[in-house]
Amino acid sequence: MNAKPRILIADGDPATELLCKSLGPEYEFIYARNDREFWEYSFGDPRPDVVLLDALFWGSDPLTLLARFREKEETIQRVPIIFSAPFFDRNAVDAAIRGGASDFLLKPHAPGILQLRIRTQLELSRSRAELESLVEERTKELRDSHLEVVRRLVRASEFRDNETGAHILRMSRYSQIIASAAGADAATAELVLNAAPMHDIGKIGVPDAVLRKPGPLNEEEWGLMRMHCRIGANIIGKGDSEIARHAAEAALTHHERYDGSGYPEGLSGERIPWIGRVIAVADVFDALTTERPYKKAWPPELAVDLIRSESGTHFDPKLVSAFLQSRDEIIEVRALYPD
Repeated sequence: MNAKPRILIADGDPATELLCKSLGPEYEFIYARNDREFWEYSFGDPRPDVVLLDALFWGSDPLTLLARFREKEETIQRVPIIFSAPFFDRNAVDAAIRGGASDFLLKPHAPGILQLRIRTQLELSRSRAELESLVEERTKELRDSHLEVVRRLVRASEFRDNETGAHILRMSRYSQIIASAAGADAATAELVLNAAPMHDIGKIGVPDAVLRKPGPLNEEEWGLMRMHCRIGANIIGKGDSEIARHAAEAALTHHERYDGSGYPEGLSGERIPWIGRVIAVADVFDALTTERPYKKAWPPELAVDLIRSESGTHFDPKLVSAFLQSRDEIIEVRALYPD
């Protein structure tokens, strides 16, 4: 809210302007003479803290004006609007309140009543802003606590697996990059970044003899290894947080294949949760380009060629396109986080 509250007056009555001037210097009043000025002042800098909108505003349709005002960006949606009219029409008042008006005031305005209504709306706005700030702070604290649990669980899994923390960093960033390139907004891509490290948490439940075996696994051992998807989803559980829900989906489905030949559910196409399809691309690329006791690291371009060749079979074609579009950035990340 501005240091001196800014009140936008959309009222063609000269008496209203005189009345506002009589309220003293604690407010800054600006007057819109027509629709053009109304929109100019509504989105000016600074923006109004309260709008006084008259039912007879210069021949305009104030209800249409009110509806358009509330359709604008979020920052303007919270601005209180005091709707006024020289007569009481229940239908018009009801329509104004349904359309987003915060209050109704009958004209002619009494100075004390007008000032009281303005102060009330300013106080409500201030309280709402303080509440939103508190909610945002508490939400951040809760989110940070969820992330800390994620980090600790991932760290625990690293003690048992041959894969390093660098693998987690790389494939999480790869997943975020692919998600962004596929059209995800920044918040969704960050959610992928924070959920991706949990994809292999189920390996905690795989026997060491299988998990640390330096050579190829036999059929029985592969059966045990494949259990890590369900184990991981069960460890994470059905939490209330977005991170937990996405992490559980990632753990369960990152080994599903687009053609339905993956595990553990044999899901195909878009039946595989989106985050599982994203992580499948990122995880395979990192696995191919990383040295393990049983194999050499592939050159990045060879790994890129394999992922391209398995578009539509192992991987979602749209996500392969996103991967190819951002492969230079992905290769840069690989160089930043070596084992």
